[in-house]
Amino acid sequence: MLDVSELDAESHVRLRGRRLVQITTLVMIVLAVAIAIYAYKASWSVVGFLAFGFALVGISHILSRRGNADLSGGLLLASLFATVSGLMWISEGLHDSALLVYPVLLIMAGLLVQRRLFFVLLASMLLFVTVLQLSTYHWQLRTNWPPSEGVDMWLDVMLILLLSGVSVWIIVNDLHVTLETLKVQIGRFRESQIQLTYLSQHDPLTGLPNRTMGRDRIVQAIAHAVRDKTGVAMLFVDLDNFKAINDSLGHDIGDDFLKQVAQRLQQSVRESDIVTRHGGDEFVVGLTDISDIQDVSNIATSVMESLASPFTSGGSEIPTSCSIGVAVYPQDGLDYEELLRRSDIAMYQAKEAGRNTVRFYDAAMNADIQQNVLLVSELRLALARHEFVLHYQPVLDLASGELAGAEALVRWAHASRGLVGPAMFIPASERSGLIVELGEWVLMEACRQMVHWQAQGCRDFYIAVNLSPVQFRRGDIEKVVQRALQHSGLRPEFLELEITESTLVQDTERFMASLRKLKDLGVRISIDDFGTGYSNLSYLQRFQVDKLKVDQSFVKHLHRSPQDRALVNAILQMARSLNLTTTAEGIEDLSARETLLELGCKQGQGYFFARPLPAAEFSAFMASPPV
Repeated sequence: MLDVSELDAESHVRLRGRRLVQITTLVMIVLAVAIAIYAYKASWSVVGFLAFGFALVGISHILSRRGNADLSGGLLLASLFATVSGLMWISEGLHDSALLVYPVLLIMAGLLVQRRLFFVLLASMLLFVTVLQLSTYHWQLRTNWPPSEGVDMWLDVMLILLLSGVSVWIIVNDLHVTLETLKVQIGRFRESQIQLTYLSQHDPLTGLPNRTMGRDRIVQAIAHAVRDKTGVAMLFVDLDNFKAINDSLGHDIGDDFLKQVAQRLQQSVRESDIVTRHGGDEFVVGLTDISDIQDVSNIATSVMESLASPFTSGGSEIPTSCSIGVAVYPQDGLDYEELLRRSDIAMYQAKEAGRNTVRFYDAAMNADIQQNVLLVSELRLALARHEFVLHYQPVLDLASGELAGAEALVRWAHASRGLVGPAMFIPASERSGLIVELGEWVLMEACRQMVHWQAQGCRDFYIAVNLSPVQFRRGDIEKVVQRALQHSGLRPEFLELEITESTLVQDTERFMASLRKLKDLGVRISIDDFGTGYSNLSYLQRFQVDKLKVDQSFVKHLHRSPQDRALVNAILQMARSLNLTTTAEGIEDLSARETLLELGCKQGQGYFFARPLPAAEFSAFMASPPV
């Protein structure tokens, strides 16, 4: 591939060639007219020299048409110099009008040939003039010279030629310098244009085609598929834990990680396929010339396995995975936008299926998405209309039966569906971000209700409120908690915040800072659903939690599953060693309560004691709790 300087050199050669064709044509016309005039005058010696020059110029014309500019220019100047000098020799010498052609030849030489040939031509002129003068006055080789010709004439001609040569060279040299400067500036401009074009079409970090260029290439692939009656598949690839990598290891390592991801994606697909960075941690892969859906599945699996191998950056080993959604032309969409939308839908289905998996689009997914959009719209209206209410499930001391706390659980008082449980709307709230506003309302209302109960003289117990991982990612959860405590007047030791184990293992600097600030407020931290996630003793030590809640999935089968009993026993022993309080969820019968007491569990909640109750019914429960 030629660079800019090579392209400029070629253009210059072509321009010189065109000018030489024009100049040689003009010179041949002038010589032809001169030949005709002197033939009419019967000056056959002059005609001979002119004919000789005409022939040489004709050869120069042919060479210039064939692209040999250097040889053509040199031959043109040599032939004209020889012709003019011959005419001066046989005619009036330094008085001959042909001498006027010398300055013209110098100008042509400055423009058409290299510096060396210019000075050779100037020296040849000076030498010929000198030889002509000596031959006329001293050597007596010429006898038809005018009587007035002498040394003064020779000196004048020499000075005029030297002045003309130097002047021409200075002007032409300045012109060459200007042209070179202009060529450099044009080269830089072209390079800038190339760079701007590249940046407008490629992602500056990974070097992959960006969204715009990727779209154009996939549109072309679809057009070829229509013509060749083949298929195209679109893979929407989303990294599962990139945000945690960026937050914990820094943006530099995050950027290097994305570069490595881009390289692995390119290595996992065929050369004819299209890999683009869609934005952030999302990539779109276009698979071309698809004839079998199994090929799509194989490539998608290859991509997922490639990204599942740990990455190394900045001395750190980075484990990761990806979720992939697939849409296939023509069955899933007939254009780029439709394939992109449906592969995106399939990717979110892969996320909800547990991540690190591949999902192909089907019509049911679209129906789910539409239903989710409607649900989110309803949730927004429900927040504006204050349709949410809190129910409170008692937490009891298993040994004494006394009330130890209450867990605040949100319900949706839907106008037509009645009371809707959280499983129906919390996932949609988290996906849409509405959980932030809803969670703040729950916290405010729970604290207000707790202060109301305390004002009525109720015994001291805590109120527990669940926090979503989305609330932590927003970054101001500690301010929300502090505001709820200040507005309600609740003392922080009576507030317990429950976070899931999956939130705990994010282990990012932002999360750790938020947890420390919450602890500084004086509230208690409880780990909900303990044992269902990535149980790790180091997390409990690092974050200084106050309580573990044993998940109800272990409690329900406690009396008939030795494995669940052993697991619960291990959790309770670990909690005792760390001086943590324990609460068991999902206690539904007396045997479960007795077994938990035997194993050393302190607190419990479940239908055996009471279902979640509205505030008024919970007040009645406090008056006579079950023993």
